Amino acid sequence: MSRLWLMNVAPDASDDEIRALTKKYAPQLDCLTLQREGNDGPRPIAFMTFTGGELGSVEQLAGRLDGMFWKERKLGCTTII
Repeated sequence: MSRLWLMNVAPDASDDEIRALTKKYAPQLDCLTLQREGNDGPRPIAFMTFTGGELGSVEQLAGRLDGMFWKERKLGCTTII
């Protein structure tokens, strides 16, 4: 199971929209869980776990999403071991 930390998520973004964003750039990955933190703060976070894909798939997704502008916010993204 691989983990991804998506930072500065727009508070109005739904869980389904976040899942669709990750699926768009990593269709081989399946999102198992999505937890939100700090939705009322300045930089909300989505913590996600994935299965599927090859070794390094989540790291590649993190590289693609890090720095991306989505819903008028610049995303930060990293993987967690």
